[in-house]
Amino acid sequence: MANAASGVSGESAGLVGTTIGAITELIRTNELGPGDKLPSEAQLSRDLKVSRTVVREAFRSLSALRLIELSTGRRATVAELDYGALAPVMEHGVHTEQISIQQIYDVRRTIESRTATLAALRRSDDQGREILAHAAAMREHADAPEKMMEHDLAFHIAIAGAAKNPVFALIVGAFEGITRQTWLIGWRSRTNPVDKDFMTDLHSEIAKAIVAGDPLRASELMAKHFDESVRTLIAAGIS
Repeated sequence: MANAASGVSGESAGLVGTTIGAITELIRTNELGPGDKLPSEAQLSRDLKVSRTVVREAFRSLSALRLIELSTGRRATVAELDYGALAPVMEHGVHTEQISIQQIYDVRRTIESRTATLAALRRSDDQGREILAHAAAMREHADAPEKMMEHDLAFHIAIAGAAKNPVFALIVGAFEGITRQTWLIGWRSRTNPVDKDFMTDLHSEIAKAIVAGDPLRASELMAKHFDESVRTLIAAGIS
């Protein structure tokens, strides 16, 4: 029976899976990196002894996983690392109640305490300025929650990047979709201006600790940030 979504038969679906494996093996064997071109559909069809339709479906699947880049009229290329493939898994887990928001924040606390530590040890001057700038922009836009949220998200991504470990950057980036769904609720539930000032001050202090090269303080402040965030979300009825 044909697959209703793609029109690919069960037999062809098996060939697509085999072809995906062959293409990823080709990337590894030939030590291809981001931006490097893959063989054409026609070439892969001949080499792998499958139809071009099968190769095309394999390319589409690899593109959906953010492993390759597809562009009309051009050869497929190896993609750079992208957290976009991980984000839907996180969101699916939350929406189907297999993962709770508190569990997400528990993992974020662990990981981002570590990224703050590493950022304090490894950040470049430019990265330090970027982290400080996002913390300052959060304060500047405290009365415009949507803009503030964007700088908060960028603040955490910048710290993960400054940790100089791409695995952390992938994981932190993958939390972005879930964070967008809870951030405004958490911020608006802080009705006391003192509570809002506390959070903006906390981000500034994290940034300063990272720029000062103080890994212990950066880690402690980041852990405190997530403890406060969880308490706020629980109070807002998000578990």
